Amino acid sequence: MDLLHSQYQALLEISEAIASHRDLDQLFHDLAPRLHRVLEFDFANLILYEPGRQAMKSHVLETPDPNYTCPPGECPMETPGGWVRETQEPWVASDLENDTRFPDVARWLGDRGIRSLCVVPATTALRKLGALAFGSKVAAAYSDIDVIFLQQVARQVAVAVDNALNFEQAQSVQQQLKEERDRLSLLLEVNNTVVSVLDLHELLNAVSASLRRLVPHEYASLSLYDPEAQTLQIHALDFPVSKGLLQEGLTVPVQGSPTGRALTTRQPVFITRGDMEQFGSDIARRILSEGLKSGLCLPLISHGRPLGTLVVASLQEENFPEKDAELLQHVANQIAIAVENSLAYRQVVDHANKLSEEKLYLQDEIRTEYNFEEIIGESPVLKKVLEQLQTVAPTDSTILVLGETGTGKELIARAIHNLSTRRERTLVKVNCAAIPTGLLESELFGHEKGAFTGAIGQRVGRFELAHRGTLFLDEVGDIPPDLQPKLLRVLQEQEFERIGSSRTIRVDVRLVAATNVDLAQKVTENQFRSDLYYRLNVFPVIIPPLRDRREDIPLLARYFAQKHARRMKKPIDSIAAKAMTALTEYHWPGNVRELENFIERGVILSRGAELQIPLAELKERTKVAPLAHSDGFATLENAEREHIVRALSETNWVIGGPTGAAARLGMKRTTLQSRMIKLGITRPN
Repeated sequence: MDLLHSQYQALLEISEAIASHRDLDQLFHDLAPRLHRVLEFDFANLILYEPGRQAMKSHVLETPDPNYTCPPGECPMETPGGWVRETQEPWVASDLENDTRFPDVARWLGDRGIRSLCVVPATTALRKLGALAFGSKVAAAYSDIDVIFLQQVARQVAVAVDNALNFEQAQSVQQQLKEERDRLSLLLEVNNTVVSVLDLHELLNAVSASLRRLVPHEYASLSLYDPEAQTLQIHALDFPVSKGLLQEGLTVPVQGSPTGRALTTRQPVFITRGDMEQFGSDIARRILSEGLKSGLCLPLISHGRPLGTLVVASLQEENFPEKDAELLQHVANQIAIAVENSLAYRQVVDHANKLSEEKLYLQDEIRTEYNFEEIIGESPVLKKVLEQLQTVAPTDSTILVLGETGTGKELIARAIHNLSTRRERTLVKVNCAAIPTGLLESELFGHEKGAFTGAIGQRVGRFELAHRGTLFLDEVGDIPPDLQPKLLRVLQEQEFERIGSSRTIRVDVRLVAATNVDLAQKVTENQFRSDLYYRLNVFPVIIPPLRDRREDIPLLARYFAQKHARRMKKPIDSIAAKAMTALTEYHWPGNVRELENFIERGVILSRGAELQIPLAELKERTKVAPLAHSDGFATLENAEREHIVRALSETNWVIGGPTGAAARLGMKRTTLQSRMIKLGITRPN
C-alpha cells in the first residue's frame, strides 16, 4: 500500500516536472531521481518512431556503462520498442539471458549487465510516439504493479515528448516563415523598383542595396549581351570599395567565361578565385587585383531571349549558399524585365505619338461603328445586328431581343443602355422565368405593407427602380397571362399601382425585352396577349446563334481563354490549330454561354502555356446528340428540341415540380408541354 502511494506521489511530481521542461535530456535528468525512489532500474531508453524512415530512433537516457556516451541511433522496427509501438502492449523480459524473442537486443543489454527489461508504449491521445524502456541488473525486477505504474509514467513522458517535438517544430517553422517573409519582402522591393525605374544604373544601385540585407556582397554588376559581337559589356556597376580597376564599359567574351557560361546554359554559375586564376584574361586579372574571392553569375532571360547577366561577388570565399542562389535567380528574372523595358524604351518613345493617334482613331471608330466593348465578333451577321442597335439605341423605343439561350441577350441589352441617353441612370434587370409566378407582380410593381400574407414592409418594384433608366425583362415570354394586361398598361401609359395601394405612380422607363421562344406562336396558341406582343415588338433584334457566325468562334475562344487564365493566374497564351478547328466545327447548341463554360473547363485542365481542351468531349456530344442541319447548319427548331429532350432525360421525364424539366428550363409547365407538342417530343417506350 505504501509502495502504491509512493508511486502515485511520484506520478504527481512527474506531471509537475513535465510542465517546466521542453528539453528531453533535462526532463529525464529531473525525473530519474524521483523514479529511482519508487522503481528499480539501471538502464532507461526512449525509443521514438521516425515516420520518414519507417524506423525507431533510440535515445539512451541512462546506462550502467560509464564509458557509453549514449549517442542516438536508428534501430529497426523488429525490436521490443517497435513491437510495443505497433501493438500498444507492454513487453516484459524477466531473464534476458534465456529470452529468445529479440536475441540482438538481449545480447547488447546483457553485455552491460542488464538482466530484466520492461518496455511500455509512449502514446498520447493523438499519436503513437514510440516506447519507453527500463532495465535492471536484477532478474524479474518488474512486477505487474510495476508495469502498470511504468505505463502511467510513459503516458506522462509521452506528453512531454510531444510538447518538446511540437515546440521544436514550431521554432523551425517560425524561422522558415521569417526567412520566407524576408525574401518575399525583398522580392516585393525589387519588383517595385523594376516597375518604377527605367535607368539601369539607378536600378542596379537600388536592387543591390536591398539585396545586401539578406545576401552579403560587395560587388554587383549588370552586363548586356551583344549577339553580333558575342560579348558581354558591363553596363552598370555597384562596387563601393573598388580600387578603380573594374569600370563600366569593359567587355567580356561569351566563349570561355563564367558569365558567358551562365548566359548560354541559362543557369546560375558559381565562381571562385581559382576559376578566375584559370581564366587568365584581362578582366580576370582585374577581378583578382580587386580582391574578389567568390561570385555568382546569373543569366537575364526574358521571353526566351538572352539579354545579359547579373553578377554578385564578395571579398569572402564561398559566400553564396544554394538558397541565396535561388533568391538571386528570382531577382535576376525581375531585373530581366526591367532590362527589356529599358532596351525597348527608346523605340517606344519614337513610336509613342503615332501609336497614340492610332489608338484615338480606333477608339473613335469603335465608338462610332459599334461601341460594344463586351461583344466579341467580326462576322457580317453580328455586324448587321450591331448596326441595328447603333440606330435604335439613342431612341426611347421598346426593343425586343430574340435569340436562343446563351447568345448574349443581356449583353445586347446592356450595350443598348450604354448607347442611349439614359446611360447615366440605372439598368435594372429582371429574369421573368426565375421568379415564381405569385411573386413576379410584386417584383415588378412593388407592394404596400400588409398587402398580402408575408408583406411585412413596403417594397419598391423594379419599374420604380428603373425610373429614367432602362428596364431589361429577360424571358418575357414566361410572364403569366393574368399579369400581361398590367404590363401592357405600364408600357402604354407609363403608370401603375403597387399591390395593395390605390395611388398611381408615374415612371419614365425605356423597356428592353428578351426571349428565346417564338412569341408569335404563343400568341397563336393564346398563351400571350397579341396587343402586348405588338407593343413589345416595336423594334425586334434577332441575335444570331453561334453556329451562324463561326468566324467569331476563334475570337471568342481567345477572349474567354485570356479572361479565365487571368482570373486563375495561369500563363495561357495560345490555342492549338487542331483545337481551334474542333471548336469552329462544333454546332454549339448552348451558343456563347456553352463555349465560355467549355473554354473555362479547358483553362482549369491546362498545365502549360497552351490551352488544353477536351476534344473527345466535343466528339462525344456530336455523337450523342446529332442535329438535323439546314444548308450545313443546325436549325433553331432542332437545337430547341435537343435542349428540351436533354432536360427531360436528366429529370427522368418529370415535367412539373421544383425539380422537373420545366423548372430546369426556366419555363412554365404548360409552356413546356406546348413546345413538346409543337416539336413532336414524346417519351420513348
